[in-house]
Amino acid sequence: MAAGTFVGRSTELNVLRKRLDRTHATGSGSAVAIRGRRQVGKSRLVQEFCDRAGLPYLFFTATKGASSLEALAAFHTELRESGLARHDEALLPLDAPRNWPDGLRLLAAVLPSTPCVVVLDELPWLAEQDPLFDGALQTAWDRLLSQRPVLLLLLGSDLHMMERLTAYDRPFYGRADSLVLGPLNPAETGKILGLDAPDAIDAHLVSGGLPGILRAWPHSMPALDFIEAECADPASPLFGVPESALMAEFPAPDQSRRVLEAIGSGERTHANIAAAAGSQDGALPSGVLSPILRRLSEQKQVLAVDSPLSTKPGKPALHRIADSNLRLYLAALRAAEQLAMRGRPDAAFRVVQRRWAAWRGRAVEPLIRESLELAAVTGDFPWPDTETVGGWWNRQFSPEIDLIGADRAPVAQTVFFAGSVKWLAGPFDRHDLTALERGAAQVPGFTPGTGGLVVATLSGTSDIAGADSVDLVWEPRDVVAAWPA
Repeated sequence: MAAGTFVGRSTELNVLRKRLDRTHATGSGSAVAIRGRRQVGKSRLVQEFCDRAGLPYLFFTATKGASSLEALAAFHTELRESGLARHDEALLPLDAPRNWPDGLRLLAAVLPSTPCVVVLDELPWLAEQDPLFDGALQTAWDRLLSQRPVLLLLLGSDLHMMERLTAYDRPFYGRADSLVLGPLNPAETGKILGLDAPDAIDAHLVSGGLPGILRAWPHSMPALDFIEAECADPASPLFGVPESALMAEFPAPDQSRRVLEAIGSGERTHANIAAAAGSQDGALPSGVLSPILRRLSEQKQVLAVDSPLSTKPGKPALHRIADSNLRLYLAALRAAEQLAMRGRPDAAFRVVQRRWAAWRGRAVEPLIRESLELAAVTGDFPWPDTETVGGWWNRQFSPEIDLIGADRAPVAQTVFFAGSVKWLAGPFDRHDLTALERGAAQVPGFTPGTGGLVVATLSGTSDIAGADSVDLVWEPRDVVAAWPA
């Protein structure tokens, strides 16, 4: 894939085009708040949209840590140099405004009478610099900007703060549509890189679907080959993208960072995370760890929390890194990067090789669950009433069932199927089937002989051809086909 090539995002571009068409038709403004994790491609998407629209636009990006006066000076400079000011530069004073109400009034004064686009990137940083910014934006929008044919795009990587921007108790409530930008999906990843389904899934897991990594990925190259090649380049985005995301969110080696690293190394339960993230004085106390876990999952959204899915409440909850690229970085790539920086690329790649099979086996499970959920809605699926797919385990993790399909979560009324994920070189065989049948029988709400059995396998099946109890074999091509390309 050529450097700089824009890939995917047709749905998101169409959403923005529709909002721009609305401003054209009505002569009034539209606002869209776009949020997504760092490196997911928000700025690149909006720049592509502006380029394709061919209209005058302002693209202002805030700087973290800048003062309010510094931000206003930069805003003033960008406005003077933008296409918005070219129709009448005399409207812009030479001196920068001293506050955001004046700055936004200045913006309104130079807007043309024809459609245009205004982009405010990293909006949460502006709110950090000036607690009155949100109110100033709301006032300027209501009195000035919304009366003009402008598409206002508000971007931010702090997911919690971007959600709060349009919350009911905030000034901008009800004024902006929300667009959540997620990573590229496995089908898009495979199409971009020219990979078949198994390799597309590997590439998606390694890259996290992040365009910043995929742009550096040679066409048709399998994941392990890509990793091996990048181990000779310590400045590779394979290392740099997750590292920069980690440093942006957790710049100091504090308790939150230690908790995240414990989970990234493979710890999943509350007790194990507390022990791994503790100190010589002992494990982290529950009163310390629980708020950290809530913050990492609910506010930072860097963690995902899985609970046993069945017709009865279950414990324990399991924690995992939500982004598979960051998950791989914490599990293996960070250690590999250190070796690569010391000029030992072969040793760096061996670190990843040793941990690859175990890492991939866990990392692929959420992807398979999501693909089954999508198939229940969009495809020819044996259990079309399936609303959610999770897993089930007891306190002893014996058994641990990889796939549970049900009508709702966290406590289901009906369990439709149970299943096993075997994402290894060997096929799913009769021994694996026997273990699945025995384990599924312990799931509350699952009825053997009535509930279905699902097998998700990388390498096919062996010696179960006549097994009537297997209702669905889910292979790599089925996983990828669940998403639009």
